[in-house]
Amino acid sequence: MAGGVSVRSGTDPETGLRWWRWQADGVSVYLAQRLPDQTRAFFLARGFDRASADRVAAACVLQLEIRSLGAGVVEADLRRWRSLGRDGSRPLLLREEWERRWRAAGLPRAQRIAFRWALFPSRVRYGPGDYNWGMIVLGRPPGSRVDLVLRLAVDGRPVAPVIPDVECAPDVERLR
Repeated sequence: MAGGVSVRSGTDPETGLRWWRWQADGVSVYLAQRLPDQTRAFFLARGFDRASADRVAAACVLQLEIRSLGAGVVEADLRRWRSLGRDGSRPLLLREEWERRWRAAGLPRAQRIAFRWALFPSRVRYGPGDYNWGMIVLGRPPGSRVDLVLRLAVDGRPVAPVIPDVECAPDVERLR
């Protein structure tokens, strides 16, 4: 149970990748594993050098979708989300942090823009039926397991579900 509501999880039969879904209060949050090789290939195809693509791929990237299912306003502030692991609580590595890192590393502007658009926005506000998806970066090694603490608001009322036992995909070329 998370926030008084069950979290569903499963494995995609075609890919072998795990997924998690929390739904309550007119909000749906869906997470799916991304293989490090999948993330690496995505950024290499956008002109990233190998070292930069490897840096992201090794930091536990998940696909996130947040969807407003009700009649109210849904807000999410990823700056307040935390992954809870054996080594304690960590914030997500958000667009703003990556922009600082990429500038310091001298990554070209075109690659920084591509990265920014691939990541889920740090703050969102949805009306009825709105949704968005993008990548989030936990900053954990491949194979790590964490509980993901979400911070949302529905019509101004705070909601803080926990999605337990989120697993970062292993760094393998293929699961099958």
